[in-house]
Amino acid sequence: MFLRTFAVLAASPLWLSMRAETPVSLEIRAHPISAAPPPVRIDSNLVLVPVIVSDSKNRPVAGLEKESFRIFDDKVEQQVTQFAMDDEPLAIGLVFDASGSMGKKLQRSRAAAAAFFKTANPDDEFFLVTFSDRPKLDVRLTSDPEQIQNRLAFTASKGNTAMLDAIYLALAEIKRSNKPRKALLVISDGGDNDSRYTEAELKSLARESDVLIYGIGIFEPYGSHGRTLEEMAGPDLLSEIAELTGGREFPVDNPKDLPDVAAKIGTELRSRYLLGFSPTDTQRDGRYHHLQVKMVQARGMPKVEAHWRSGYYAPGE
Repeated sequence: MFLRTFAVLAASPLWLSMRAETPVSLEIRAHPISAAPPPVRIDSNLVLVPVIVSDSKNRPVAGLEKESFRIFDDKVEQQVTQFAMDDEPLAIGLVFDASGSMGKKLQRSRAAAAAFFKTANPDDEFFLVTFSDRPKLDVRLTSDPEQIQNRLAFTASKGNTAMLDAIYLALAEIKRSNKPRKALLVISDGGDNDSRYTEAELKSLARESDVLIYGIGIFEPYGSHGRTLEEMAGPDLLSEIAELTGGREFPVDNPKDLPDVAAKIGTELRSRYLLGFSPTDTQRDGRYHHLQVKMVQARGMPKVEAHWRSGYYAPGE
């Protein structure tokens, strides 16, 4: 989910003419903490919340201080006790649409994957799930992204779209990784018309996971002839799944913009703030808590957007 607020740089979503710039820095150093545990997990009485802040050109904003953030747990404000920029090694699953409707978009989608991998760190690891009528784990966890690019070079476009099943499979595979941070990048051109898992089942799993989900939606214009009901629902479906986890869905109208958008996501994944707080509500009832992050408004400071996970489950007895 996201919140439009005021802080340091201007904000409104602009997806075109993106470049893989380094994060915008305010020249204020974030205070380091010890190595970060996995995101948005309650451990004893500590909740960790990854937050991404972006400007009007969707560039990550670095250099903010703890005092720039306010965090609310079920509408009750909490004290931020831990604060850091989070750039731990990542496990990343690429969920790649190879259904029949992709067709001519496959070449640009492969270029988008290549641009995304250029932002990788040496300690990251990756895997590939492709999908059409059903999902397939094409490349298991590896530290070599070239294995994925080589596999994509031979991927053909055919069949229906089982996107929900593919994300479900990727969430299962990523559990095999020991990396402290985990993310999925879904590249698809529409909704779902061939999955066994339901939208509700996948959203429940995504809400419980510690995995950020990003989407690149290659959508046909709404007035296009032959646009199916599933394709019409695609933008909302992918966006809702991503926002549940603290990620985002980037809609792309022109396939030529795909590599720039993918590189932008790769940079954003490595430019997160990590906020930690001890909840004032300490009941161990297993209940889902809704989170909200607000930016502190400073005089004369333009808008930014903050993105965070929708909530967390408290531990049970």
